[in-house]
Order: sequence, then C-alpha cells, then structure tokens
Amino acid sequence: MKKHWKFWLGVAISLVFLFFALKGLGLNDIWEPLKTAQYWWLLPGVAVYFIAVWVRAWRWHYLLRPVKPISTKTMFPIVAIGYMGNNIYPARAGEVLRAVILKRRENVPVSASLATIIVERVFDGVVMLAFVFLNLPKLAGMTSSSGFVGNIQNLALWGAGAFLGALAVFLAAAMFPARAEKIVVWIVERVVPSKYHDKVSEITTRFLGGLESLRSPQEALMIFFTSVVIWLLETVKYWFVMHAFPFEVSFFTLMLMNGIVNLATTIPSAPGYVGTFDAPGIAVLTANGVAKGLAAGYTLVLHVALWVPITALGAFYPRRSEIDTLADKIAAQWDEDEETLELILAALREERDLRGQ
Repeated sequence: MKKHWKFWLGVAISLVFLFFALKGLGLNDIWEPLKTAQYWWLLPGVAVYFIAVWVRAWRWHYLLRPVKPISTKTMFPIVAIGYMGNNIYPARAGEVLRAVILKRRENVPVSASLATIIVERVFDGVVMLAFVFLNLPKLAGMTSSSGFVGNIQNLALWGAGAFLGALAVFLAAAMFPARAEKIVVWIVERVVPSKYHDKVSEITTRFLGGLESLRSPQEALMIFFTSVVIWLLETVKYWFVMHAFPFEVSFFTLMLMNGIVNLATTIPSAPGYVGTFDAPGIAVLTANGVAKGLAAGYTLVLHVALWVPITALGAFYPRRSEIDTLADKIAAQWDEDEETLELILAALREERDLRGQ
C-alpha cells in the first residue's frame, strides 16, 4: 500500500473530480441521453481520431530526423502503444514505454527520444492554451456552479506560464547546446550524487541531441503547425460525437472543452484520466447551456470513444512478450525512489549490455 501511494493518490483525486462532475445527478439523468444517442456518429469520429494519431506519428518522425530518420509507418504503431500505456498505467508511463520500444526496435537512444516526447507535450500544451485563450469570454461561466473544480482562469494563466516557459527553455537549449550542456553539468555536479555524474552527463548529451529539430525557426513553426492540426482533428471528433446527442454548441466551444479537458488531465489521476477528463468537460457544456445530465452522457461516451479504440489498437500491435516485459518493468519501477532517473539508467545499462554482445 505504502509503495503504491501515488496510484492511490491518483484514485482519490479522480474520485473528487467525479464527485463534482456527478453532483446533483441521478442515474436516470445520464441513462436517458445514453439510450437515445445515435451511436453511428462515433464511426466518423473514430476515423478522424486515427488520422490525428497518424499526424502525431508524422510529427514524432519529424522531430527525430536529426537523430535518426524513421518512417511514419514505423512510428505509428509505437505511438499507438504509447497511448495504450498512458490509458492503462498511471503517471503517463506510456511516454516512457514508447521511448523504450523505439530503442529496442530502431536503436534510438532512450534519452534522445524522451527529449522529443517532452517537446511534443510542451507544444501540445501551448496549443491547448491557445484554444482556451481564443475563448476567453466563455471562461466567465466556468465557475464551481458548473461543476468545475477550482478557478479555470487561474489554471489557464499558470498553465500559460509553465508551458511557454518550458518552450522558451527548450528553444534556448536547442539553439545554444554547448552552453546548455555546461549549465546542466554545473547543476548535476551540485545536485546529483557523484556516482551518477557520468551517466547523467551521457543522458544530458543525448537529450540535447533530441532537441536538434528546434534549432531552426522554420522547424519549430512546422512542429507548432502540426500540433494545431492534431488538436483541431481531435476537436472534429468531439463535433462528430456531439451529433449523436440532442444538443449543439459551437465548434469554438468544443475547442475550449478540448483545451480545458486536456490541461486538466495533466493532474495526477487514476489510469485513463477518470474524473479529470469528465468534470471539466461537463462544466464547459453546462456553462454553455447544455443540461447537466445530457452533458454527462455526452462526456462519458466521448471519453469511452477516445479511450477504447486507441487502447485496443495499441494492444494489437506489440509482440506480447515484449509489451509485457516492458510494461512490468515500468510499472514496477514507477513507484520506486528516483523513479524516472532509475528507469532511464536501466534502459541505458541495457543499451550498453546490448552493445557488448
């Protein structure tokens, strides 16, 4: 129990969000819209979502070109496996899972691929914030009475500072790699135990190599543009699923919902973003005049439609022995002290052993 405290903390946070999401609703309030929904609208929604995943795979291929050119066709299954890992394991373990699988299949250093994955997430966060700030007038309705936990305006401002700050750091590190490496070495020597110095320095060098694609403004703009396309396609899925239910809001409202929901899912929660996805989604819709029971039914179906297809696809692709071994390793190490460092070091040790064979 003590060892898995992070998992149980996530479950507790999910329960709090679910409490606010479902407060004042009876089972019949949600069941009625579920009974009458036109579920065939999910089919084009799922199709568009898989196109968005393919664009994600292209973006990852684009980011990794300076490290190693790998086709989008090769990247797509690994991206799907990563989604599956994020959906069924806590703490977004799927991101580490896809980095390790890419190492095994394409011999790309784990630290370099993790750098590109972090860059992806930073650009995703910036786009999500753009979606939110495009709809600033609508934020006035996002109060606790609509079911949202906390102050969305403050969350958006703090999120803007965090993501834009991270983006500035990565761009600076990409443009001035030698100086960035010196700064990191200075920090490592003062913070990290001496026995890890050499290994952390090796990780740092490869990590900075993964930022190479940001050295050109044109490259950075291409990554940003691709990120916008990805999230607009995902919003199109929200739009298709909306047509399965008897309500209609503007596409901009769905962009706001998409932005807030995905920012909220950065909060630790139970696997699958239970609660942290649902509460803000319901809140956005109720603040825009949708009955709470109907909003809850729509958000539930949308959540399932986002979770099940990509999780099933991710489970279909890998060799079972490979995925089981890696997933068990990541799940076992995730709760240990110094979990991220130890996981990366283990992957690097494995890389060293493979070289020696």
